Amino acid sequence: MIKKRKIDIFLVFILVLSAALNLYGIWNSDTDNAYYTAAVESMTQSFHNFFYASFDPAGFVTVDKPPVALWIQTLFALVFGVHGWSVVLPEAIAEVISVALLYFIVKPTFGKTAARISALIMACTPIAVAVSHTNNVDSILTLCLMIATWMLFKAVRKGKIGWLLGAFCMVGVGFNVKMLQAYMVLPAFLLFYMIAAKTTIRKKIVSLITALIVLAGVSVSWAVVVDSQPESSRPYIGSSQTNSVLELAFGYNGIQRLTGQNGAGGGGTPSSDQNQKNQQQEMPQQQSGDTENNSDSTNGQMAPPSGGEMPSGGPDGQQGDVQSGGGGPGGGTSGMFGTGNPGPLRLFQSELSGQASWLIPFVLFGIIGLLITGLRGQRKFNEITTETIFWMMWLLPVAAFFSVAGFFHHYYLIMLAAPIAALSGAGWTALVRLYQEESGWKKQLLPIGILLTTAFELYILSPYLSEIGIVWSILIGAFGIVTSCLLIFFKKGKSFSYYVSLAALLGMLIGPFYWTTATLADGVNGMIPQAGPKSAQSFGGGGGGKMQNNNGSGPPGFGSQDGQTDSDQNNNNGPGFGPGSNSNDSSTDTGSGQNSQNQNGEGASGRQQGGPSGGSPGSGESVDEELLSYLEKNNTGEKYLFAVSSATSAQSYIIKTGKAVMAMGGFSGSDPILTVEKLEKLVKNGEVKYFMISDGRGQDNSEFTNWIKENGKEISKNEYSSSSSDNDSQSGGPGGNQTLYKVELD
Repeated sequence: MIKKRKIDIFLVFILVLSAALNLYGIWNSDTDNAYYTAAVESMTQSFHNFFYASFDPAGFVTVDKPPVALWIQTLFALVFGVHGWSVVLPEAIAEVISVALLYFIVKPTFGKTAARISALIMACTPIAVAVSHTNNVDSILTLCLMIATWMLFKAVRKGKIGWLLGAFCMVGVGFNVKMLQAYMVLPAFLLFYMIAAKTTIRKKIVSLITALIVLAGVSVSWAVVVDSQPESSRPYIGSSQTNSVLELAFGYNGIQRLTGQNGAGGGGTPSSDQNQKNQQQEMPQQQSGDTENNSDSTNGQMAPPSGGEMPSGGPDGQQGDVQSGGGGPGGGTSGMFGTGNPGPLRLFQSELSGQASWLIPFVLFGIIGLLITGLRGQRKFNEITTETIFWMMWLLPVAAFFSVAGFFHHYYLIMLAAPIAALSGAGWTALVRLYQEESGWKKQLLPIGILLTTAFELYILSPYLSEIGIVWSILIGAFGIVTSCLLIFFKKGKSFSYYVSLAALLGMLIGPFYWTTATLADGVNGMIPQAGPKSAQSFGGGGGGKMQNNNGSGPPGFGSQDGQTDSDQNNNNGPGFGPGSNSNDSSTDTGSGQNSQNQNGEGASGRQQGGPSGGSPGSGESVDEELLSYLEKNNTGEKYLFAVSSATSAQSYIIKTGKAVMAMGGFSGSDPILTVEKLEKLVKNGEVKYFMISDGRGQDNSEFTNWIKENGKEISKNEYSSSSSDNDSQSGGPGGNQTLYKVELD
């Protein structure tokens, strides 16, 4: 007789809650991370673009990430059309599925209650919800790793190597979502299988070696295929310096994240030292509000030339001193992207603590409780102990990385969501059991853990009291103090302690749940999402509509002040552009050019208020309709509508028109894609005719700019604009006016 599986009504409620949080307001999304949205638009146009993850419809340069997540977004776009919500939808769905998977991973060993609590905590993790409201790829990466974990646990429980190979295969798929970030879970996978698999040491080693071979094969499969193609038949690999996916993976998206080498204009550009000198020379002008930074990956993590993340400088153009803490009032200033000062307590600093760290103190007590529960009376590790070690080995290396890394954004902390949730849920059940069955210090672990966690949550809230009021602090403090005192002083049986402990847990969830809803109410920054009050304004993000400058139009230009993204803003000596050509660029994990500041100190998009819509602030379009009309009217068959320095200057036009716009220097303008000789050949072949360049400081030293000026004809603004205003805003900011040139060669 087949047993009917009962539906867990609590799981249904949790998944409905997760879906509500992750889907709320996404229909108001504009272009989110416009850098990736432009790529999706391009990828819908041909299989060639789809396979290579081409940024532009002509297949000139790729984005700075491998293609798997963008493939998924493109499939959704093919069904629903290219919209902000259609590229965000797969990320939101991925987060809901991850919550469900965590429930099924935790339940077999720790029980239904622990599984419910774990799923609920992950559903309410602020940064996880914030990221799922953007088309940054981290939610799909998390899903890949959750599927891998589920398969790994199956491999141990069933003793089948097929599940093990499947688990490592999914980590390899994760590598093709966001490269080396997927490998952060490998210590947990390897150690867990060694201590938990019920087979001989020899078979474990052979199985793991085989699994690692599968991992390596899946990880580099796309990279090897791409790198083996003739460079003339594929796009340039964006944000790399050698036109290689493998270099991008292990350099810009790898070691440089840890060292922060790219944060100062690195990114593998020819001269890091010179870049830093140029940055220092530009500092006085940057601090005047001329530039912005990047957004996708950032915090000094990776390199300047990337495509969706932010290199150096803050929202107000000041290097190093960047408002953090979700953009709220108490975030303080520290670190390149407001991610706090490196050190063992970095995740507890106000800059990062509100993103995912709320329950870390309780997790520490929960781990103690789980190890006591799993080891008492046991000669060997049981499932409770081995799975506790697994989640610890996921949490600790990831936490250690973010404690010392030089270049990352707040939303990377989504990597902490699953282990914190699992250890909190399982730890709660273990601590309640110890409270009910033990005496002495073991019994006091639960109330002390509740009390310290409450104190930590009050610390997180304290800088924001003037913004959010004191009610939330009073509520959290009351729950924590009352329940912990009841557990310490009133010992009235198992039923009483269970419900008091449950009330304490719910009290500890008030903070992260409020942080999540406050993020949605304010609107999520589509470029560099953060969680918390005023998160939409983080790094100059704004609120969520269309991107406009002071005149409501002004196109991004060649070397203009557009926001960059996972790349570099100060790589002033970027190949082919010379000093100053990229000095006004800023990066963001989205690159919509909205982060650059106008004369009012706001993003190029102006102040975009997302409000309760839950839309994607700071990620709209910046398109000069009159310029666009002129270019389309005067196109005589050229492949490219026009050329600009960086992807952040081109992306909005690609999204708007679906036509090719050449980003000559890739995402940030510093990729060594072209030489003057190659550019001259493109012009002679009739592939590009119009160039938008900026006359900002340092532009006279740009080899490309000089060549365009010498060989081209300046087009008067009167020919393509009804406005006679040539103010800084329309021309890309205080750095200089944008000028359209027409270059035709025999």
